[in-house]
Amino acid sequence: MARIEQRLQELGIVLPTPLQPPTGTRLPFPWVRIVGTRALISGHGPTNPDGSIAQPFGKVGREVTIEQAYAAARLTGLAMVSSLKQELGDLNRIAAWVRIFGMVNAAPGFNQFPAVINGFTDLIVEVFGSEVGAHARSAVGLAELPFDIPVEIEGEVALHTL
Repeated sequence: MARIEQRLQELGIVLPTPLQPPTGTRLPFPWVRIVGTRALISGHGPTNPDGSIAQPFGKVGREVTIEQAYAAARLTGLAMVSSLKQELGDLNRIAAWVRIFGMVNAAPGFNQFPAVINGFTDLIVEVFGSEVGAHARSAVGLAELPFDIPVEIEGEVALHTL
């Protein structure tokens, strides 16, 4: 068994199936785009194991607590890892998590964006280790996110050459 899949199993983590967007939604882009030794990861949101969009919905600091948003960022990380697994076949091809851009659906006055996106970072470092999992990161607040999700994250990983 590959090292990362073994680590997921040890942690009791099951990756979700691919996102099932709401009926009538058209998403004409790949979740992961491979360019040489880079994998660019489109914006993902929190996903349930069956691929549906996970609740809660709304703005962090109003309908969504910081703890719920942290959990949503973790679920978003699982969705991203699942997309990478689908595209790469083997998660051990990931040489390094390079860059993450975390977006928080923020209520006016809420500014604890790093604490929310820590849910993603903590998951990635837990699964991939600090050497591969450490990444440059931004965490910003936005007025709205698609489908009223509390968190959206996009990123980039470096790949080992085949």
